[in-house]
Amino acid sequence: MNIHEYQGKAILKEFGLPVSNGRAIFSADEAEAAAKELGGPLWVVKSQIHAGGRGKGKFKEPEAGEKGGVRLAKSVDEVKLFAQQMLGKTLVTVQTGEAGKQVNRLYIEDGSDIESEFYLSMLVDRATGRVAFVVSTEGGMDIEQVAHDTPEKILTFSIDPATGVMPYHGRNVAKALGLEGSLAKEAGDLVTKLYKAFTAKDMEMLEINPLIVTKDGHLKCLDAKISFDSNALYRHPEVMELRDITEEDEKEIAASKYDLAYIALDGTIGCMVNGAGLAMATLDIIKLYGEEPANFLDVGGGASEEKVTAAFKIITADPNVKGILVNIFGGIMKCDVIARGVLAAVKAVGLQVPLVVRLEGTNVEEGKKIIRESGLNVIPADDLDDAAQKIVNAVRGGK
Repeated sequence: MNIHEYQGKAILKEFGLPVSNGRAIFSADEAEAAAKELGGPLWVVKSQIHAGGRGKGKFKEPEAGEKGGVRLAKSVDEVKLFAQQMLGKTLVTVQTGEAGKQVNRLYIEDGSDIESEFYLSMLVDRATGRVAFVVSTEGGMDIEQVAHDTPEKILTFSIDPATGVMPYHGRNVAKALGLEGSLAKEAGDLVTKLYKAFTAKDMEMLEINPLIVTKDGHLKCLDAKISFDSNALYRHPEVMELRDITEEDEKEIAASKYDLAYIALDGTIGCMVNGAGLAMATLDIIKLYGEEPANFLDVGGGASEEKVTAAFKIITADPNVKGILVNIFGGIMKCDVIARGVLAAVKAVGLQVPLVVRLEGTNVEEGKKIIRESGLNVIPADDLDDAAQKIVNAVRGGK
């Protein structure tokens, strides 16, 4: 689960980390009041969407102005003007895609005098099973570009959970960033508090870009992008309250209610598969034959007829879907359950696009019989390769 920058900074502040004063606002009048309360003389007006690259982004609407989604204001009137221009408009960044995201809230923050900028992030390193830090002197830039062009400027290290953060971790960060004296001590304190926040809140990723040194010689977290481990949210009702469903795909929200693993993609072939590995293989083979998948959808090993029906409805709700491929290898998940779920969904929503069904495994013959005797225009497939070719051919009009 992702949260907004201002929510992330509130969590960092809770753990004693240095962040600027700011106010989240939802209207131009609130922006004016927040600017007066903060006092200035400089304010930063930040679009709050779940996507990076806001500063370099562009609004679709001309009335939003030429500037991006992060703007520096030099007066209260300018803060209000920017709020009027940005709220309700669609911001397009490198991470939103061409559709962009509507800006429904802004963060008004005190401006900072910046001496230097760094990059710092934390994530779960799957290779070591530990929390890892990623640090670079190249703050304010895309870390992917830094990793590609100058990988020597990135320091990565993991924390042993048995010991937690040790003094040498802070010293390593300070050395990598060229910090000395009191700033080196602040770096050590920063690393300790970040690790505590990360583990206490069951975070999945925390990115501060940039981490700055101010003109008066102190470290400050100028941005905060945080995502949480969804499997641990039951332990954090206070984090769940921060969820902004307007930032999420409606189909993914619906899927979460049925405990379905669903991710919307940009293609035309809807997929319903059981098992993440089989789902990835299905997506790959669709691309191999020249089409694009419309989603990743894993119904799991113990899906009920109700869950299968819900999955089918979610797929057909996507207007981009021109064909559907059901690919089930029955183990715990029985093929007859899948067949009945598909038929129930088709009867509920109608079948307007080609449907290819490949079943194999437990109760496969019973499942095939159910579909064969349904009277529906379903295209059977013998194996995954056959299924992929048939759905691609059907989407292309049989050519």
